[in-house]
Amino acid sequence: MSTDPNASVRDAMEVAISKYGEIGLQVCAYLDGKKVIDTWAGVADETTGARVDADTLFPIFSVTKAIAAVALHIQAERGLIDYSRPVAYYWPEFGAHGKDKGTVYDALVHRLGVPTMPLGVTPELACDWQWMVERIADMRPIFEPGTRTAYHAYTYGWVIGELVRRTDPKKRGFSQFIHEELCRPIGMDSLFVGIPDHVEPRIARLRNPASIFPGGPGVNPAALLPLAMPTSLATTQEVFGRPDIRRTCFAAANGISNARSLARFFAMLAQGGELDGVRLLGEHRVRTFSVPRAPAEYDYVRGVGAHNISIGGFHMPAPIAGVPPMVQIMPAGTNPRAFGHPGMGGTIGWCDPDARLAVGITHNRMFESATPEGSSMVFLGNAVRKALGVPG
Repeated sequence: MSTDPNASVRDAMEVAISKYGEIGLQVCAYLDGKKVIDTWAGVADETTGARVDADTLFPIFSVTKAIAAVALHIQAERGLIDYSRPVAYYWPEFGAHGKDKGTVYDALVHRLGVPTMPLGVTPELACDWQWMVERIADMRPIFEPGTRTAYHAYTYGWVIGELVRRTDPKKRGFSQFIHEELCRPIGMDSLFVGIPDHVEPRIARLRNPASIFPGGPGVNPAALLPLAMPTSLATTQEVFGRPDIRRTCFAAANGISNARSLARFFAMLAQGGELDGVRLLGEHRVRTFSVPRAPAEYDYVRGVGAHNISIGGFHMPAPIAGVPPMVQIMPAGTNPRAFGHPGMGGTIGWCDPDARLAVGITHNRMFESATPEGSSMVFLGNAVRKALGVPG
């Protein structure tokens, strides 16, 4: 390990800003359950010049799916959810239009057949949990559940969240469940899926990409991404900076966190489901999160070969030809047992259970390069491992 891993990684962050075009960054890492890197650099808001500090919060987009998946695994750990049962067993309305055989497992691994958002959805309607779950329950699947892969970019959150809500004896809203059963027990004090008002001033401002994704250059015209992520809900400052979107439970995409809380979440998983004497999941269950779901399949939403997904709903690091790094977790290195989740725009969290390493990287420059060589996140992931003497 470097004598000062923080200094080494901070130097790498300055390179990420000067060479790769990053604006504001935080990097935090845990090794053997202890925080060993905690550093930040750059600008949080280009309109005011405000600098990033330890408490700055960033939108983490689809990294939120990892939080949602663990919430569901907590219910399975308690015997309240069985992965092999149909979603409709817990949520009868979901069984409409031939979806009755789609299982909880299918939901976890993006094979449930309902990746597209309801027609006519607006930011206001997306903030209405009941409206969203009723529309998803009444959807006709685009294929027979369990037969094909299609990344549930946004609908994932309402499906997983409603399963948790319906199996929760207290019938709490999903945001409340995440706070009380996941964040609070392990001390993630700066991770929110629906923010309280008082944290609003801490949130960094996004710099939008040159072309709003989906629909930008390089997107397969046959992909269903514009239906799964409609432009009315584009991952931009104008949408995800809205007060109502930030305060709702948009459980696949509107998580807001700093790198400290993100790394702490993955540290719990790197330690086999326990952190600082608090156990949320059994070791055996967490070991399954490193098991690949199946050989990669074509992803009908992204229009590319599917990224590797574990049977626990996490992404895995093995590169797949034609799939950009931003939809994999290549920054996690080469250990095939590593797992985590990327977010739109490049924010990422992961753990390597063999090295007992957990990393969270947050930033506000939307979009990552389509090549590993041009990826600031891969560069920073390599810098973390080098600073800590962790192979891979």
